[in-house]
Amino acid sequence: MNLQMLPSHPWFGTWLGALVVVPLALAVYRLGGLLLLRVTRSTPALHAMVGKSRSAARWALPLMALQAVWQAAPDDLRFIASVRHLNGLLLIAAATWLAVRAISGFTQGVLAQHPADVEDNLNARRIHTQANVLSRTAMTMVLVAGASLMLMTFPGARQVGASLLASAGVIGIVAGLAAKPVFSNLIAGLQIALAQPIRIDDVLVVEGEWGRVEEITGTFVVLKLWDERRLILPLTYFIEKPFQSWTRHSAQLLGSVFIYVDYGMPLAPLRTELERIVRAAPEWDGRTFVLQVTDTTERSMQLRLLATAATAPLAFDLRCRIREGMIDFMQREHPTHLPRLRIDAGQEPTP
Repeated sequence: MNLQMLPSHPWFGTWLGALVVVPLALAVYRLGGLLLLRVTRSTPALHAMVGKSRSAARWALPLMALQAVWQAAPDDLRFIASVRHLNGLLLIAAATWLAVRAISGFTQGVLAQHPADVEDNLNARRIHTQANVLSRTAMTMVLVAGASLMLMTFPGARQVGASLLASAGVIGIVAGLAAKPVFSNLIAGLQIALAQPIRIDDVLVVEGEWGRVEEITGTFVVLKLWDERRLILPLTYFIEKPFQSWTRHSAQLLGSVFIYVDYGMPLAPLRTELERIVRAAPEWDGRTFVLQVTDTTERSMQLRLLATAATAPLAFDLRCRIREGMIDFMQREHPTHLPRLRIDAGQEPTP
């Protein structure tokens, strides 16, 4: 094509506008990004959101500027409708990507402000649970909205959807039944985020298994069991079924140990030994310990030994330490007072 004829080409003004607005949009992206990073430096959540969104904004701003150029072009320009449609699809995809990155960055900033690797992490675990569940729900809704907007740009897709809804009622019912678990988990996720029956790092007893909440996704909960196995449960389980929570209001626990001894066992030495074991145990949190006779049978007494610990794993280790220490003490100092079956000479054993 002759260069002298180029200004008279129908697309000349439109392409010239595109060549102008793209560098301007990139300049706005760079300067605006640096300005926002500086302004939000004192707000970690917003600062992380801006930093996480920059890669998506690099594409969204030029596409937005180009869409304005295509919309300003004459409607009778050849292929302009297809260019507008293609640019619109790319712009929706970039905007969806930008929204997802912004949500992810804001969530990371919130989590960074509340580390969970501290001794008293109850509030941090509450915030981690809310932030993770709500961010995943928001990202899912953004992705669904973006996909829906992209489909709505195709007239054929709207017609197919309308005809399916109008003429295929059975398919609609089947689709509704198939989508029920998805919406149930979505609603359960919102309930867990707001009411918080469970939180990240909570200690639970579920289905007879002891474990810690390792991850809460948009559809299921990962429970890390004491032996490194993972128990996967749907979100709806924690809304519909009962379970034990050992860290609902505090991670502190009262550990118990039960021991059976003969009636001849003196209790004072046992209390002294319990005090020695507990005070020497690194797992004890210094709150309380006690030894009590909680039951009796025709052959033995039931002793309950209580001691407190800061967390569930420490309480388990403390219980084991007390149990082992008390058994060793009784075997060494009072072996004759361990539970045993007595049979008098000349009499049959009592059944």
